[in-house]
Amino acid sequence: MGTGKKYTREFKIEAVQLLSAGKSQAQVCRDLGISEVSLARWQKQLQAEPERAFPGKGNMLPQDAELRRLQRENERLRMEKDILKKAIAMFSGPKD
Repeated sequence: MGTGKKYTREFKIEAVQLLSAGKSQAQVCRDLGISEVSLARWQKQLQAEPERAFPGKGNMLPQDAELRRLQRENERLRMEKDILKKAIAMFSGPKD
């Protein structure tokens, strides 16, 4: 589980660039006070998508935003279906 610390995009990029400058991962982590796991994850993200790495809070990657939208829509549709099921059950009950 994370420590709850938030780092800026610039901080993460600079930390990864220190590795490129020849410093060891352990040394960079000690100097900056970050975990090796975090630094390795940042390096992987930056290598995978340099322009879109570390989008920041509220700035999701397009595929993540679409996933969230679809999840909300799915939940809304489930609720509507449940309401319709209950209405059908009420109106199709035994007739006197």
